[in-house]
Amino acid sequence: MYYNNDTVIFLDGKWLKASEGKTNLYTQTLHYGSGVFEGIRAYKTSYGTQIFKAKEHYERLKYSAKAMHIELDYSVDELTHLTYQLLEKNKLQNAYIRPLVYLGANMTLQPTKEVHLMLCAWEWGRYLGDTQLEVVTSSFQRPNPKSCIVDAKVTGHYTNSILATTEAKNKGYDEALLLDMNGYVAEGPGANFFYEKGNKLFTCPLGNILAGITRQTIFELCEAHHIALEETLFTPSDVYEADGAFFTGTAAEVAPIKSLDKQTFKLNWQDTIGFKLAKAYQDKVQKKDNYHTELI
Repeated sequence: MYYNNDTVIFLDGKWLKASEGKTNLYTQTLHYGSGVFEGIRAYKTSYGTQIFKAKEHYERLKYSAKAMHIELDYSVDELTHLTYQLLEKNKLQNAYIRPLVYLGANMTLQPTKEVHLMLCAWEWGRYLGDTQLEVVTSSFQRPNPKSCIVDAKVTGHYTNSILATTEAKNKGYDEALLLDMNGYVAEGPGANFFYEKGNKLFTCPLGNILAGITRQTIFELCEAHHIALEETLFTPSDVYEADGAFFTGTAAEVAPIKSLDKQTFKLNWQDTIGFKLAKAYQDKVQKKDNYHTELI
């Protein structure tokens, strides 16, 4: 589903067929999970194909690389320009974009100077689908922020996400909700979490979560639409009394949640703030002022 015989990728300064891409089996990223990546979306708009918040995504990629002691010798502008080329070469408009930074052969537990960059893209619908999700509190916790750089998008971190999602699906749920080490709600395996109560939105503060770019977009939309929003610590029990809830992420966009631990939320999704924000989000990604068109 990710590529076919005509798919082109960018790998270490060259454009080549995805089927011809190769890597060293002794790469540190493959063995130890030391690599960083991003998830970005492009949209077909009346202004042409546009990458949503490319600058913010690539700034985070460079932050993640620096946090992991990886030397990424590309500027944000260079990465953005290459990504527009990638979309053009693959004739993609509505697309999911995956930049991956991975390391060379290295069996020690130290960074390597050999750094690789791969850019690929494919058509991908909303990661969590369009139906309301039944979510379960996971038995797995988010990593302790003293154990790693939790706000860096590191490949190895996602073993935690895989375990949580797999456990949820094995129990008959659509997705998981992870807590932090103190028992407070943190985030989903691949998305940030918001809940609504009394015409106000709540989400957990930074510190134990990935600082989502879609999360920040929701903050911007709340300010623009005069929606009350509070960053605070809360438990699953607090969420049980919610009027509604949703996940946010580049792949998921704004994904409605029906229930947590079989506790169904009070309002129909269509009557929630989340529903209004989901529509506002789609409107926002179509607006020209959200892009850096000079880099196309």
